[in-house]
Amino acid sequence: MEQYKKEFIDFMVECKVLKFGSFTLKSGRKSPFFMNAGAYVTGSQLAKLGEFYAHAIHNNFGDNFDVLFGPAYKGIPLSVATVIAYQKLFGKEIRYCSNRKEAKDHGADKGNLLGSEIHDGDRVVIIEDVTTSGKSIEETYPVVKAQGTTPDAITIVGEMVSLNRMERALDSQKSALDTITQKYGFPARAIVTMKDVVEYLYKPGQDGIITDALKKEIDAYYAEWGAR
Repeated sequence: MEQYKKEFIDFMVECKVLKFGSFTLKSGRKSPFFMNAGAYVTGSQLAKLGEFYAHAIHNNFGDNFDVLFGPAYKGIPLSVATVIAYQKLFGKEIRYCSNRKEAKDHGADKGNLLGSEIHDGDRVVIIEDVTTSGKSIEETYPVVKAQGTTPDAITIVGEMVSLNRMERALDSQKSALDTITQKYGFPARAIVTMKDVVEYLYKPGQDGIITDALKKEIDAYYAEWGAR
């Protein structure tokens, strides 16, 4: 496994972003693990997180994009931290943009967007924390595409999330990220997968973060909900 993936897994655990136990997800599924990017709350944590995202985006999509779109609400700090890190690491200015849950009806920045406008010809990367069922992109995709004067005026280069949960989408046997790629035509990637997490944290017969008992729970979860 690449070193940066190991470092990111350690980072998620240290920041208490990735937790293990018993959790009820938004989809209603009962999961033995949970990831909450809202737990990144300090300047140093967000700075480091932005660097992980920037490296992953650069490795997967290169420099040929103009805007980083982070859906409200968790995507707002993710997009801001990452464009700062991207300029620092790779020397390119990327604009950030997010949507508002409710459009602002006054002021110079009225409308449903926060940050940069998106113009015809712009190439956009979408950034999120995690996607379990692929439902969030159903809201995000039309918001981004609606900024163009024609349906093809805005190009979505890809989507980057921090963790691929590797479970099937609500209406498919494939993972949410694979379903997004198939449905919308752009690549959806993650910094790490749950396979990476288990491979790195599970030490058979040892009392580590992922014990033998927890490993059985994770295996049972994927037997029921894992992508095919």
